[in-house]
Amino acid sequence: MRTPAPERPLDLPRMASEAVAELRRRAPLPPGETSVSLRRTMAWQRDPLGRSLEAYARYGPIYTHRVLHRPVVAMIGPEANHFVTVSGAEHFSWRRGMFGEELIPLLGDGLITTDGEYHDRARAIAMPAFHRRRMDDAVAVMVDEAQRAVERLPVGGTADLYGWARDLSMSISMRALLGIDPHDGDRGHAFAEAFERALAYLDSPIWSMPLRGPGTPWARLQRARRRLDAMLYEEIVRRRREARDGGDILSMLLAARDEEGAGFTDRELRDQVCTMLFGGHDTSSSTLSFLLYELARNPDALARVREEEQRVLAGADPGVDQLAHELPELEMAFDETLRLYPPVWFGPRLSVSEFEFAGYRVPAGTHVTYSAWVSHRLPDVFPDPDAFRPERFAPEARKAIPKGAYMPFGGGRRICVGKRFGHLVVKSVATVLLRQRDLALPAGHRLQIDKTPTLSPRGGLPMIVGAGG
Repeated sequence: MRTPAPERPLDLPRMASEAVAELRRRAPLPPGETSVSLRRTMAWQRDPLGRSLEAYARYGPIYTHRVLHRPVVAMIGPEANHFVTVSGAEHFSWRRGMFGEELIPLLGDGLITTDGEYHDRARAIAMPAFHRRRMDDAVAVMVDEAQRAVERLPVGGTADLYGWARDLSMSISMRALLGIDPHDGDRGHAFAEAFERALAYLDSPIWSMPLRGPGTPWARLQRARRRLDAMLYEEIVRRRREARDGGDILSMLLAARDEEGAGFTDRELRDQVCTMLFGGHDTSSSTLSFLLYELARNPDALARVREEEQRVLAGADPGVDQLAHELPELEMAFDETLRLYPPVWFGPRLSVSEFEFAGYRVPAGTHVTYSAWVSHRLPDVFPDPDAFRPERFAPEARKAIPKGAYMPFGGGRRICVGKRFGHLVVKSVATVLLRQRDLALPAGHRLQIDKTPTLSPRGGLPMIVGAGG
């Protein structure tokens, strides 16, 4: 199948041409603050949750705001989420939305950045890589790497648990996804460093991303990507030549075929692997950090999680069945963490056809976004929305959650293919850590959140580490 047409990255000439086109079009949009204002754009970037909740209270489930030169239609709430991802999904392109143009320069044409038949074919080829036997192997890697990482934590002092989680999730991803030993001296370090440097582009200030030339975030991304690509293609060529199953996800992707017997090309493999690294590393480390933060703040919930682990596992290593089905207290705490801090916190699209929602018609060619983060904090859907209450996800309570109200990993055909892998990473590491270490927040610590590319603790997550056990 033909590779998707390339998307031009957002640069200053493109911004200018889009601004001119928008002025000429002047299509009516839902109400909101639509005048050009760099100050307002920066205010939205600093506090998208607060500003979005204010706009929702003022305008309702659909409104317009402006990001730099672009008017963006925001759609908020369960019905809006379901419309964008399921019932009205044919009206939207993810690839041509704002997130796609930011991610394509790093991830290429992976599952996150493609639409239509190409996306569906790639998804069908990739799905078997996450079947049960492969997940059994992956959990064994997760537990082993978690044990190594716990032993490195300084007892009696303060450690940055977010930095610790990022290093650990990278080690897990390298072994379970790629079969690369993260402890293999220079090779493991060079791979992790190249990926982190490339990923740093997504943390750049929004105003700097369109800039080009030496010293810009774009130039640093290109250097890091060249290094990363050289290592990835070398690994792909080596693995094709050896033609053996290394027990990792890459082995499955190399062997997988579509209905016509065709597999991934080297370039397609590179793009899918980068996409899975992004999901398996970045989102898992953030979610794990937020889970540990909330458990440290809520000792009753932590006590229930620990008592359950001791009763069910009795000191044994967790397996897929235990992590997926036999630890409901951990599951509820995990789900509530995802409600408060959803990894896929907003879902930008470009409308490819006109649609109507909540009494407003939105023309084709409009940038649209829904937000799980905002929807998860609506008090009419989740009472006392800022509180950590795992019991919201007890079996009977969960049945009462409206369709489209809870979607931390997106929805519909675009729901994350590696969601199960990410769940297992967070739960396995939390289980190993909490059985051996006590965690406490330093006095006066206040969590601050970075928003790109996924929600994460700004400046790290300091924790006082005790011996536990």
